[in-house]
Amino acid sequence: MPNAIVAGDNWGAVLAAAVAIYAVGFVIYGALFSKLWMRLSGYTGEQLQPHRWKMALSPIMPILTAVGLALVLKWARVDNLAMGVVVAAQVWLFLVLPTRLYSFVYSPEKSGLLMMDAIHLLLGLLIGGAIIGGWR
Repeated sequence: MPNAIVAGDNWGAVLAAAVAIYAVGFVIYGALFSKLWMRLSGYTGEQLQPHRWKMALSPIMPILTAVGLALVLKWARVDNLAMGVVVAAQVWLFLVLPTRLYSFVYSPEKSGLLMMDAIHLLLGLLIGGAIIGGWR
């Protein structure tokens, strides 16, 4: 019964999507644009040092994202890669982006940081939607 609740028979797809979503974040924030993120966020390495323990929590976000996306795709009766991508893009546009905009609108955050985060979240959802929607 637990399989039917979240992802049908697609727990492998959910796990693969979570790993892919995590990888997108690693590539953007770790491998390619870590210095840009530091500059845009206004933090120094020394300022972030006391918060490094939070990195242990980082797998939670892509896991929850993949499970949530699997639920939405199941409810939408998505059964192919293309529709997985389309529905994931809609989730990003109508739920994720507006939520992310709160921080930008109500803080002195730089627009570049919003763009970086928005692109990261969009790519993660598109890849997750493709994996979950196309997995057979």
